[in-house]
Amino acid sequence: MADSTDFNRFGESERDRKEGMAVALTWLMLFGAIFCEVAATLSLRASEGFSRIAWVIPVVLGYGVCFFLLAKVLDRGMPTALAYGVWSCVGIIATAIIAHFAFRDPLNWRMWLGMAIMIVGIIVLQWGSHTAVR
Repeated sequence: MADSTDFNRFGESERDRKEGMAVALTWLMLFGAIFCEVAATLSLRASEGFSRIAWVIPVVLGYGVCFFLLAKVLDRGMPTALAYGVWSCVGIIATAIIAHFAFRDPLNWRMWLGMAIMIVGIIVLQWGSHTAVR
């Protein structure tokens, strides 16, 4: 049985590998939350003010699963500003692009510029979350 000082062929210890898998799972859960939020938001649009009752189910389930996963991401230690920033930024961008094609919502150069600025903001948040004093 190997201990944490043994390294695999990639030069990482078993502990490092497990930590990396935990971080990857946290990010996967965050993107699962984003997917559910986008699906719920688009379903909300498709429900036409809840006049199409069949769309209520994906709205309720999507938002429920979304917030459950987001809570788990925060519980796993991802900084709140980073988790919420990525969740909202990616969610807004994905919703805008999909709604453009699905519902013919507007998407002009100013909106693309705004989305690009949001992406830069998320990159800076991610960068800052690694250098923050704990």
